[in-house]
Amino acid sequence: MKFNWKIYLGLFIALIGFSFSNKFTTPLYLEVPQNWPKPFYDFKRNPITEEGFQLGRNLFYDPILSRDNTISCQSCHLQQTGFTHVDHQLSHGIEGKIGTRNSMALINLAWSKDFMWDGGVNNLEMQPLNPITNPLEMDETLEHVVTKLRASEKYRKLFAKAFGDEKVTSQRLLKALAQFTVMLKSSNSKYDRVMRNEEQYYAREQRGYDLFKTNCASCHKEPLFSDDKFEKNGLALDTTLNDIGRIKITNKKEDYLRFKIPTLRNIQFTFPYMHDGRFKTLTEVVKHYNSLGNDKNLSKELVKPMNLSDNDRVDLVLFLTTLTDKEFLFDKRFSFPKE
Repeated sequence: MKFNWKIYLGLFIALIGFSFSNKFTTPLYLEVPQNWPKPFYDFKRNPITEEGFQLGRNLFYDPILSRDNTISCQSCHLQQTGFTHVDHQLSHGIEGKIGTRNSMALINLAWSKDFMWDGGVNNLEMQPLNPITNPLEMDETLEHVVTKLRASEKYRKLFAKAFGDEKVTSQRLLKALAQFTVMLKSSNSKYDRVMRNEEQYYAREQRGYDLFKTNCASCHKEPLFSDDKFEKNGLALDTTLNDIGRIKITNKKEDYLRFKIPTLRNIQFTFPYMHDGRFKTLTEVVKHYNSLGNDKNLSKELVKPMNLSDNDRVDLVLFLTTLTDKEFLFDKRFSFPKE
């Protein structure tokens, strides 16, 4: 076979370049649990490194992203509550401003195609733009955030560790935040251990699981407990908020009052529930779905009445508590970065 020096030289140069660009970073990999689907996130476009993850972690917890340096991502996404807030129905922003929606839990985002309650963002790297620029949340501009980060010796060093030089750009900022949030994987609840044959359900938990599979699994599909779609769930319009759902994104009348189906993982701790936080407890949520009649405006999965007894509702809630992953909720790698 004839030696083609041009091909080998090109491969050599590419290999040297790859080695040099990755010499000072440590690759991280998102381990996909057995029997889980393939993630939607494109890791080739934004390879995860320890240094990029730590930069994103610092940014996530830093109020420097807000206009008056008082609100961070963590302000609405607390780790111990499944990376959402629990002390109020709607998200709070700078200067005591109140948003129009309950913040969503940040769990297993690598498996999501669309983000926000209405699916207004379809790229995890772009998602932070919404809270950063929202006048009711961080009320900041990306350009000014970059200016503040460039003035910080701490961040210049962190950007250099993550990307090879101290250059702070909006693209690098968003990529780093994505490297942190995409690693927020929850997969070690009691449910997971039962599926791995490491534990067994108690009788009432098992009965709750059977009820779940009959009444809830068509929307909250295992193992992620969401199918990443948007549905109508029988909630009446809150006329004080006038949030009409996905129709604002698609302009399709059938998307009126359609909202994203959230994951049920760690649902025990992600109250209040629904897009507007109107329900405080899981019992209230189950009672709502149990009360739905044959309404043509409901999603087809909810048309058939559940007809749950009081004991059924208790057992269903008991099962939902088995989706709590304490390892995730208290994983120090996801907590506030102590220097």
